[in-house]
Amino acid sequence: MFGLNPQISNVVVVLGLMQVAKKIPFEDENVLWGVRGLYILSNLLIFILYVYVGKQIKAKNDMTTLKYVEPASPLSGEEPKLVTTTISQYDETQLKSLYKSQLTGMAMVGFMHLYMKYTNPLLIQSIIPLKGALEGNLVKIHAFGQPASGDLKRPWKAAGFMGAAGGETKSDRKSVEQAEKQYRGGAKEE
Repeated sequence: MFGLNPQISNVVVVLGLMQVAKKIPFEDENVLWGVRGLYILSNLLIFILYVYVGKQIKAKNDMTTLKYVEPASPLSGEEPKLVTTTISQYDETQLKSLYKSQLTGMAMVGFMHLYMKYTNPLLIQSIIPLKGALEGNLVKIHAFGQPASGDLKRPWKAAGFMGAAGGETKSDRKSVEQAEKQYRGGAKEE
């Protein structure tokens, strides 16, 4: 949104939509069905966009090797692990994660709307996920044709809860070589 950080623009959009939602007469059955339709249309557009991105990933079939060190889960006591994959496999994994995220969001909004009878999330979740999908790295590369360099260079930083990363994914040569030396190929230490 006009060069703003996506998290900041999401806050601005949510606050704006909350003000708009206060003025919408959700008690009117026609308005409620219209907002439900908007929500369904938004999720359908996201799904179609992800299907298109998936087809682009398969069509490109980029078999370039990608090595990176994935950080350990916080408080797990595990070591960071070396991941060796291809760009195509990496993108497919990221796409599966996007599908899962979309389905989780739909389930949450469905529960809030159908069981708890909240209507405002329908309006807000019609805009924010679509905005997020259009700003996503996979969509930028495979749908909009942007080069995978700079911020779009794989592997991407995985944001955790509230934007805080659980550790940084490292792909520099030194980190990868260090992880390769530590990796024991599945040998169990006694």
